[in-house]
Amino acid sequence: MSHKTIDPRFSELVDPNAPVRQIGTGFDFTEGPVWHPTEQYLAFSDMPGDVRRRWSEADGISELLRPANMANGLTYDSGLNLIACEHSTSSVARFAPDGTREVLASRFEGKGLNSPNDLCVHSDGSIYFTDPTFGRMEYYGLPRPLEQTFRGVYRIPPGHKPGDEPQLVSDRYTFGQPNGLCFSPCERWMWVNDTEQANIRMFDVASDGRLINGRVFASGIEDPVRSGRPDGMKADTNGNVYVTGPGGIWVYDFHGIKLGEIEIPEHPANLHWGGADWSTLFVCATTSVYAVQTKATGRSEPFMRASGGTQPSAAPATADTPAHALHVEPARTALIIQDMQNDVIMDGGAFADSGSPAHAREQNVIANSRRLADACRRAGIMVVHVWFVCEPGHPATARHAGLYDGLVSANAMLRGSWGVQPVAGLEAKPGDLVVEKRSMSAWETSRLESYLRHGGIDTIINTGAWTNMSVEHTARTGADKGFRVILPEDACSTMNADWHRASIDYAMQNVATVTNVDSVIAAIDQSGGAGR
Repeated sequence: MSHKTIDPRFSELVDPNAPVRQIGTGFDFTEGPVWHPTEQYLAFSDMPGDVRRRWSEADGISELLRPANMANGLTYDSGLNLIACEHSTSSVARFAPDGTREVLASRFEGKGLNSPNDLCVHSDGSIYFTDPTFGRMEYYGLPRPLEQTFRGVYRIPPGHKPGDEPQLVSDRYTFGQPNGLCFSPCERWMWVNDTEQANIRMFDVASDGRLINGRVFASGIEDPVRSGRPDGMKADTNGNVYVTGPGGIWVYDFHGIKLGEIEIPEHPANLHWGGADWSTLFVCATTSVYAVQTKATGRSEPFMRASGGTQPSAAPATADTPAHALHVEPARTALIIQDMQNDVIMDGGAFADSGSPAHAREQNVIANSRRLADACRRAGIMVVHVWFVCEPGHPATARHAGLYDGLVSANAMLRGSWGVQPVAGLEAKPGDLVVEKRSMSAWETSRLESYLRHGGIDTIINTGAWTNMSVEHTARTGADKGFRVILPEDACSTMNADWHRASIDYAMQNVATVTNVDSVIAAIDQSGGAGR
């Protein structure tokens, strides 16, 4: 079987001709594969069959538990207790090595959970799980009325007492049917997919465990002629994401760029790495279980480090890992600092009544942009200031749209005025470039593209004000022109947090790599600074 290569990097993860080996078949619907690190076997669920099974190279298939409360997702904690999402009981249950069962969570706000579906464990011991409604449907679970009015993601925190209610860590109405979930290697981010919406979202993991700053990572994971949608999902040690989809396992890089597909003979439901060196990808697919040898290894999870196990070789679980994934090449990158001018974001400026000065302070946008600019200069990255400049009296400025009508009415951005000047701390330094514009986007009315093309630039770090206007328009057009756009969202601001989040969480996800200043600076530092 030949797998589908979309990006050449796919072959660094999987041999395009790697065989897909069927290691067991004849089941009803397989799910929840997880590898036991010390006893070297694969545990997996057969939901409609209401049985938990195991497979090993030496012994083949045998039963672990029957009945199994129609369990779906499985994993281990660091003590090698098995954690199971049970459909027929709507519970997350823990099984000690001796088989003793204990319910960790089954209710939220006094009502029964929908049906915990899949789960993963943080290095601090907290358990995250999704709660769609599949386990209350015929065949996949036990039909019964829903008690919750939404479908979310939950966390069982460290120190949790069995039976206590879990922490809701997602918004209540973001998801249609949340399903697979996994952490990035550094655990600063989490991906959660949605079977109903056929997409994957990426979240920041807040210090209190909540999932914040959600944005669409990948969408359109469906095919009118092939069955399959997002279900199980895992990450490898380099932050690439593997998700079930039409025809097999779809593989994305850290930025949401699709690299290829691992083709599986049956409709896949879930996956996990195992084997002695964690490089065998086990796939539960409808009536069978398959194994594919990969060049990648699964993200290091707490249970993989249990006594006797050999954990995957991985980069340290620090903020450096996502910085590596940014792949900033100084000689091919430019920083754009746009509209950081007094009238736009300062108290006393023409647009101060919009709320922009307050949001700029909330974002700490001036200091963040200055730190980023300094790092770029040290590395030899081109720094370009884009300023909106109008002539006195606004000659030839048509009042055809609210933005331009407001510009004229406020008598704003006039050449020679205080309002048109860059904010203190973001003045152009020797070696920086400055372009003037008279449009929201930095492209149409400026020399920006000429500077970039002649400078051999194909990547822009896009910052400035306002997020949902100039910054977003520049990112959209930049993507259309073939530029890779990196957007550190804490170096951008607008009129208020709602407008900012709407732009960042929706529009920007499709045209830019959304990140933060610290991650970009780390990526720049790791590049070594090629200079110019």
